[in-house]
Order: sequence, then structure tokens, then C-alpha cells
Amino acid sequence: MDALEGLNRVIEYIETRLDEEIDYGEIAKIACCSQYHFQRMFTFISGVPLSEYIRRRRLTAAAFELRDGGVKVIDAAVKYGYSSADAFARAFHALHGVKPSMVRDGTQLKAYPRLLFTITIKGVTAMNYKIEEKSGFTVVGVKEFMSTANEEQKTKIPQMWSNLPKEMFMKIGALSDREPTNCLGICADMYDGGFDYWIAAATTKPCPEGLSSLEIPACTWAIFESVGPMPTAIQEVWGRIYGEWFPASGYEHAMAPEIEWYSDGDTNAADYRSEVWIPVVKK
Repeated sequence: MDALEGLNRVIEYIETRLDEEIDYGEIAKIACCSQYHFQRMFTFISGVPLSEYIRRRRLTAAAFELRDGGVKVIDAAVKYGYSSADAFARAFHALHGVKPSMVRDGTQLKAYPRLLFTITIKGVTAMNYKIEEKSGFTVVGVKEFMSTANEEQKTKIPQMWSNLPKEMFMKIGALSDREPTNCLGICADMYDGGFDYWIAAATTKPCPEGLSSLEIPACTWAIFESVGPMPTAIQEVWGRIYGEWFPASGYEHAMAPEIEWYSDGDTNAADYRSEVWIPVVKK
């Protein structure tokens, strides 16, 4: 089963359970990957987090039922998983711009249709990448758990970098003595609700007091080049990896950490270079 087929089967599963509890573990099984990887893939391809897509679809369905009449607000709230009529009313108003009690024929509402994933020809912009076999290596640095609930990691990871004391950053950077060089950003130990994020360096040196170490296994890596200011350029590369490269490559994600490599220099420069390292395995 390819990535697009898996995505469409997940959408079918969601559509038949908008008024039930949706099991993210079951979604991962349908898509044949971990919850962490599926949610990342879904967000990059669709442009919206999975939880937000489900919320929009439920509120769209609720709006149809309220508009057609015969359904009480409290009944719609319970049906679509809200703890109270007030919580439902706030969410409904945030999406549609009107209170659910005000819905009637002629009321302007927003409708978010179900997604259908297809291959789209977007142009001829090249993706520069290479496939390399690498033996295992050790990284040493600091880590924090990042929850994927409500896309919290998108704000917490930049905060982790900005809050890292300069002395600690220099201490980690001084450990770098093998490829990939410099300080790295690493997503590892992917759990159902999040992952450990590391700021670390690949090294052969002993782990100093106050830091932690992580073993990166021998892998086949797909290494993608990013050129442009951070974080915009590298985020665009991530989106193209999941939206364009994986569906057509014949590879799938291997169960190993993901790495972002950063070069020296001005991260805001138009020619700033970075890389995304994805562990892969042939389908």
C-alpha cells in the first residue's frame, strides 16, 4: 500500500467516526506507520494538523444538522465530542463566526469538505538529495520531550534553541569531531504523544557531566539539501519530502531518529545551507 492509499483509507475511517471517539492508534495501523510519522506526514501534505482537520470536519457536520433543524445544541455538542454546550458554542463560533443557536436557513457558514489525496504535478523544481549508507554513531547533547498535542513542538523547539545558554551551545559544538558536523537538531524516541528533541553533536569523545548521549544506529539515509533562510527553507523541504518524495520514491521511513544538519554562517542568508537526514528503507 502506498502513502496516498494509506492517507485516503484514514480519511474514510475518520468520516465514518466523526460522532465517535477516533483512535489515533488505529489510524496509524491503517496507514502502516507510527502515530508520530503519520501525523507529521498528514500535516506536511494537507497543510493542517490531523486534530484540526477532525475538529473542522465535526463542526462542519454539526452545522449541517443544526441548519436543517430538529437537533438541539446540547445534542450536537454531545454527539461531536464536546464536554458542554458552552465549549461546543465557543468552538462553533470560532470556526463559523456565529453561535450555534443562531443557525437557520440563510445563515452564512463555513464548510470544510473531506480530503481526497491525489498526486498533483506541481512543476519541475528539483529536489537535491542523496542516498547514503552510514554506520552507527553517538551524539551527545541535551534533550527535551516535545508533545505533539496541538502542534506544541512548533513553538517549543525554537524556544529550546533560544533558551540554550551560549556556554552550553559552545560545549556541545566543541564535541563535534565526525560527520554530520556542528550542532544538530534530532528527533528521536518517537512516542504516541510526542518525541525527544535533542540539540547535540556527533562525537567520539566521552559524554561530559551534565549532558546525555544517544546512539544512532547504522542506517540508510536520504539526505536532502536546503538552501535559504531558516526556518522557512528547511520547513519547505520537509513538506516536499512527505508530499512529493516519499509517495514516488519507493522508500518508506525507517524507525530511527531524524536529523537536521546546520552549516556555519548567517541563518537568515538567502544562500544558507542546511540538510534534512531521513532514515529510510526500501518498500
